[in-house]
Amino acid sequence: MSNDNQQDIKHMAIGATRVNLPMPPKFNDKAQQREYEKQRLAAGFRAFALHHFDEGLAGHITLRDCIEPDTFWVNPLGIHFSMIKASDLVRIDHHGKIVEGSYAVNNAAFAIHSRIHMARSDVNAVAHAHTKFGRAFSGLGELLQPISQDACMFYENHGIFSTFTGVVAEKDEGDMIAESLAQHCAVILQNHGLITVGSSVDAAVANFILMDSCCQSQLLAQAAGAITLIEHDIALKTKAANGSELVTWGNFQPLYSMLLAQDPSFLA
Repeated sequence: MSNDNQQDIKHMAIGATRVNLPMPPKFNDKAQQREYEKQRLAAGFRAFALHHFDEGLAGHITLRDCIEPDTFWVNPLGIHFSMIKASDLVRIDHHGKIVEGSYAVNNAAFAIHSRIHMARSDVNAVAHAHTKFGRAFSGLGELLQPISQDACMFYENHGIFSTFTGVVAEKDEGDMIAESLAQHCAVILQNHGLITVGSSVDAAVANFILMDSCCQSQLLAQAAGAITLIEHDIALKTKAANGSELVTWGNFQPLYSMLLAQDPSFLA
């Protein structure tokens, strides 16, 4: 962990020089890392269920495999997010072939996520769902505005994919979504929903939960009246402080602890 990354999270903690800070684990054993990361992915689905990000067969979170990085893990089709366990996950390659697992996979998950994983070597996890506020905000065809500290994380850090042709089924459209994402942490799929990415499942899921909440906040603010924006320089400074991979990873840790305490069955 670099000194810069440690400073990203230390600025948020009183007494950070005297007590242990939460940090992502390091692994010498790739098999152990794979199992750990699959458990975090399963926890990500439990987190989505907790936030009611479950709409029928829609929604998916993917994780690049740490042993065979040209493949990725994804949720099985037809199992509710609140019931997914690490052992239920399916691994597929960038051609759509299932290489591990006994369940079918949502085709849109392959068409969208495979292209993002291929385009962004720095992205290890991709999260997407059709949420109430994400859907509503996506209908505006607008970017999120820096109206709060939390929203600043997405300032000049997300794009819009403005083409809607129905359910995403073709890799070409996945390529266009990846292009709209560019080097950002998120993209709004117009008339569709939200996508967030991260170097870990923890970061991608935390980013998604926060982005959906920011969509809700802006919708409420705009309904109440004119919104006041945070100044450009301050918004950028705030994004730098709160938008690092370490801080966004950290944002998931309290939720993970709660999920683990309530029902650890996702570990199996």
